[in-house]
Amino acid sequence: MADTTTTGTPAPRRISLIERSPAIARRKRKDLILQGFGLVAIFIAFAVMFLLFSSLIRTGHTAFVQTHVTLDVYVDPSEIQVENLPRGNFQDVVTNALIAKLPSADEASERRAVRNIISNGAQFYLRDRVVADPSLIGQTISIKVPVSDAYDQLHKGAISRDTPEARRRVDDQGVAWLDELIADGAISKPLNFSLITNADSRFPELAGLRGALVGSFWALLTCFVIAFPTGIGAAIYLEEFAPKNKVSDFIEVNINNLAAVPSVVFGLLALAVFLNYLGMPRSAPFVGGLTLALMTMPTIIIATRAALKAVPPSIREAALGVGASKQQVVFQHVLPLAMPGILTGTIIGLAQALGETAPLLLIGMNAFITSAASTPFEAATALPTQIFIWADSPERGFVSRTSAAILVLLTFLIFMNGIAIYLRSKFERRW
Repeated sequence: MADTTTTGTPAPRRISLIERSPAIARRKRKDLILQGFGLVAIFIAFAVMFLLFSSLIRTGHTAFVQTHVTLDVYVDPSEIQVENLPRGNFQDVVTNALIAKLPSADEASERRAVRNIISNGAQFYLRDRVVADPSLIGQTISIKVPVSDAYDQLHKGAISRDTPEARRRVDDQGVAWLDELIADGAISKPLNFSLITNADSRFPELAGLRGALVGSFWALLTCFVIAFPTGIGAAIYLEEFAPKNKVSDFIEVNINNLAAVPSVVFGLLALAVFLNYLGMPRSAPFVGGLTLALMTMPTIIIATRAALKAVPPSIREAALGVGASKQQVVFQHVLPLAMPGILTGTIIGLAQALGETAPLLLIGMNAFITSAASTPFEAATALPTQIFIWADSPERGFVSRTSAAILVLLTFLIFMNGIAIYLRSKFERRW
């Protein structure tokens, strides 16, 4: 029952504060609008990320599988002799096995065209098996070898069968031969482990990332060994020991400026100093690591100083109060408490260095290298430069491999950032 006065009339309705104050109502509307803009911004960011990853996956997923043909190869002793290994006419031996699978290829011109079905590297698959076990000479063995890029693209659907023959890389006879091999059960599409285990090649079906992965490893290792202790040492001195004067202020301003310098400038510096003046080896991961260390060091210094500042002054005062020296306070109390933040900043800096391309291009780490570097002083490529090389190639097979290489690089970046987040959440202390 509604409240009534003693005369029986309804009580007056209470007016809320918002209704009484138009300014408060406007403020609330602005807050809602701001929240809406924030949600829209988050939605746009996730939409762009979804488009990016979906495009890369759609283009690059085919590179993670490779079309192979299974052949029964007779290791002809007249073509391959034990005393000549690893030399031998392995290409003709593999081609003869493929021709035996295609009885319709009975003319000489067709037999020559059959050779184009298998990859130019198929002979090395047979060579490696025979060299590992010379007793296979004179026997018939089953071997699985990759097909050439054109037939690989045709089997994966990247080359449409409906395209007119004049505009198709594989003619109608080649399509018929592929269908014949498929009907015979000789064609398979296993996971393409060679994308990781092989080095670069001019043939897309043989090209891999092993050389780039090893080159990136040596470059990042060099970067870490140089930038981590140097950056931490500089940050500790500037934050804990350096007198606060104009000189330290000048150094701090320049460190902050260096963190914002474009990476191509560090590449030009490395080209002028490390290569031209000091004569260091071109395309070497060691030089790349030095360049990345110069670029990463300001980030590590800034992150380390921020972590040191986050340690409460009471820790320092308590240690000094029980008789600890300044050095003992820093290295036995402050530094261990700041280490989670230091490691987080270091990992993020290394992740940034892993994705840098411009400085590595300027020191020549985009050369065509067909083997992985065994030391940081040998010529090598890196993941970003390998992506650049493949993206610039006119071969269609490198399109999917470029996207696959980007996915591999993003996987490493996500992994490194995940480690940074884990370390921060596990060891971070709130004061």
